[in-house]
Amino acid sequence: MAPDAVPAPAPAPAPARHPGLRKIAPYWYPYTTMAKGRWLNREILEIVSTEFRDRSIEYYRYALESGVTTINGKIAEPNTTVRNGDRIENIVHRHEPPVTSRPVKILHEDREREFIVIDKPGSIPVHATGRYFYLSLVEILQREFGYPKVYTVNRLDRLTSGLMIVGLSSPRAHILSQEFVQGQVKKEYIARCSGEFPAEEVVVDQPLLTVDRQMGLNIVHPEGKPAKTVFRRLHYDTNTNTSRPLTGRSHQIRVHFQFLGYPIANDPVYSETKIWGPNLGKGGIDTTPSEERAPPIAPAQLAGTDTADSTRVDSIKPPIPDAATAPQLLPRETGHDIGMGSPVPLSAEAVGIITRLRNMKDENEDWSRWRDVVFKAKGRLHPKGMPTQKLPPQNRRKRGGPAWRETEGPATDTPPDEQQQLETAPPLTEEEALAILDATSPSAENPLMRVAPPPDAPTESGRAKQAAAQIAVQEENDGALYCSECYLPLHPDPPPERLYIFLHALRYTTSLGVFETEMPAWAVEGWEWERGP
Repeated sequence: MAPDAVPAPAPAPAPARHPGLRKIAPYWYPYTTMAKGRWLNREILEIVSTEFRDRSIEYYRYALESGVTTINGKIAEPNTTVRNGDRIENIVHRHEPPVTSRPVKILHEDREREFIVIDKPGSIPVHATGRYFYLSLVEILQREFGYPKVYTVNRLDRLTSGLMIVGLSSPRAHILSQEFVQGQVKKEYIARCSGEFPAEEVVVDQPLLTVDRQMGLNIVHPEGKPAKTVFRRLHYDTNTNTSRPLTGRSHQIRVHFQFLGYPIANDPVYSETKIWGPNLGKGGIDTTPSEERAPPIAPAQLAGTDTADSTRVDSIKPPIPDAATAPQLLPRETGHDIGMGSPVPLSAEAVGIITRLRNMKDENEDWSRWRDVVFKAKGRLHPKGMPTQKLPPQNRRKRGGPAWRETEGPATDTPPDEQQQLETAPPLTEEEALAILDATSPSAENPLMRVAPPPDAPTESGRAKQAAAQIAVQEENDGALYCSECYLPLHPDPPPERLYIFLHALRYTTSLGVFETEMPAWAVEGWEWERGP
């Protein structure tokens, strides 16, 4: 947080359905950033819909038309082109996903040498990113532990737990970072992988490349950065068919495990046959470049309906015979957003993996992005309680981060009586939403206009899960299935055991000393793994 920044109001905690979860209430959040190189000379709707996939393209268009995004202080239209040097401010209604309630632990504090050592629980991201802000490690350390400013030295994936060294000053953080970069820190990780890992020491020396930023997907690729991992098996558990190797590097561990054919046992990305096939990416994937792309297709139960994100070419209505006057499709509508952030051309196999990974994410959220339609019957977005402030002079503008304002007052020109009515509006119940949608829908029987459509999965177990999820959402949100402020389709809380993977940073040997955490429960010999559905 910048020294002159106005602190953001602390969000209220929210009740969690499952014990072991930590939640906060949704809140309006203003964010400022400077135009990135990959955004230049592109329209803002294309940028937003490509960079983010939580909502439908139509919702992002609607949000822009509501005036929640400004460029250099002026409201941005969906077709506004981003230029070099542009300052973009966006206001979003943020629903932070729940994280574990297991607290962050301070293992060592050295005020004199200006650093701390912590044990980060799995599920907590290090920095504010994506849908996370308050539940990120940096914010927790500053807000809950009282550190004025922290500087992370090493990073762990959100799903990974364990040791982190955090500087309390920029010079100390720089010195420690150089130790990590130059390989002077010995890092030991503990993991639990699928199958019987070889008893002898195994070394993997394969370069890694990030090919999809949204999904955080990495693959072994000749154009990637050099990466070396040393594995040594500690124990094999015949009951769970898992091994417990001790590893020596970070970040690339998940991919190198997969490359060997022993992915981390509960890794939702690299150990999923629905994404990688029965071989699970063992030995790597084909890297031959391909221009093959296909538009996203709605799930079978939603095919042929007028979904908010129905982006198949044959679903665009009415047909326009003159191609010259036809509306230009966005990259997300044609499938060409896959690979836009990749430093190398993608192979057909890589494109298929990314597509299936995205589909799995959509399925896990009950295809809500494809049902994102309630906002069509509503007025413009009204960020509640957001104070406003004029754009500062060019030489005083910050390059990025939260944009909390100093003056009070609503962020829109909404009349006081309407603003009060908005602020006291109750959540949308199923009956209210149905009434609104049926009144505005040309076809009351359109299943996508139903807030709680009947379970329609192809299997009995799938339909049971859908029904249970709808009940859980209503129980968690006083009967509401959509957010009353941004109309986001709500989801039930995940069970805590799905919020982490069996990978833990156990021990670091540095110039400042040797630091170690306790062994995680899942790494103890004889531990019983209760697999969820």
